[in-house]
Amino acid sequence: MTKYYLLLFAFMVVIAACSLPANTYKPAGNFDVNRLSKAPDYTKLQYWAAHPDKRDNADSLPASHLKDVQANSEVDVFFVYPTIYTGNKKTQKKWNADVDDIALNKEIDNSTILHQSSVFNGTGKVYSPRYRQAHINVYYEKKRLADAAQAFDIAYYDVKTAFEYYLKNYNNGRPIVLAAHSQGTNHTERLLKEYFDGKALQKQLIAAYLVGMPIVKDSFKTIPPCITPEQTGCFCSWNAYSKNHYPKKWEFDLKYATATNPINWTIEGTYASREENKGGVMRDFTIKENLSDAKVKDGMVWIGKPNVTGAFFLRTKRWHYAEYNLFYMNIRENAQLRAKTFLNSL
Repeated sequence: MTKYYLLLFAFMVVIAACSLPANTYKPAGNFDVNRLSKAPDYTKLQYWAAHPDKRDNADSLPASHLKDVQANSEVDVFFVYPTIYTGNKKTQKKWNADVDDIALNKEIDNSTILHQSSVFNGTGKVYSPRYRQAHINVYYEKKRLADAAQAFDIAYYDVKTAFEYYLKNYNNGRPIVLAAHSQGTNHTERLLKEYFDGKALQKQLIAAYLVGMPIVKDSFKTIPPCITPEQTGCFCSWNAYSKNHYPKKWEFDLKYATATNPINWTIEGTYASREENKGGVMRDFTIKENLSDAKVKDGMVWIGKPNVTGAFFLRTKRWHYAEYNLFYMNIRENAQLRAKTFLNSL
């Protein structure tokens, strides 16, 4: 098997919903508020990557037997996408992305909106705002920490503004699923604390899927981790790694994180075989059944080699890029179950 084929194969399997290119560039200079692109105007549909009132990739279905129920659903889903702004020498020099960047928006729509937010079109109306996401370097910056923090706050400001606009103009008291990945999870954790945790809006929370970032078990005062598949008013979170792998600095964050098994929806160490995995989504947006197993271990979800030809050659240790894709159908069905349970309790 040639080196080229191995690289191509790995790329196809990992299905990089928020992939980090080999060549990333740090933002130029210090954070400067005067260099920010204009804030998104959420009264306009163009500033929503997904919205029930327009056709977008969140409406897509990877199999003909699945249904998009958004038109008639009693539930809303607010999805915050991960970092796609990863650095380009020519166009990605700023600390925050430009929501009018056509090329970047296309990349967002064809990756995370297609492969992640579409999970929830069987549950409710999917809203996903475009936002001035912080550059990937905010997570790795060692010297310009104040600049990184400001860039991160700008990104959250947009997410918060979008959420407030959504509440005022679209929600009308409907039940809510919150969902996110990576940087989106950091912002959504803040939303939960500011708008739901111990607040009146908490009674509308079906569940929060906080994927791809360590969420410590006591992050919230009144919102617990989900411990059963049908539980509502709770949160799920997982970070996927290869079996037996402990990443560097594990003891500083992941060790204390909540880890939800995205196949059987427990937070204990109960193993879920790949036969229990109802299907992951491949890069060509098709379903692959029994794609991966899963086991909660020390704040992580450990997986074995994915069930694909040539998996023996994969050396991936961190499966961050595929944390929705590997378990697509199980997540889809679980969100539906929690929504049904919530609606039946009203």
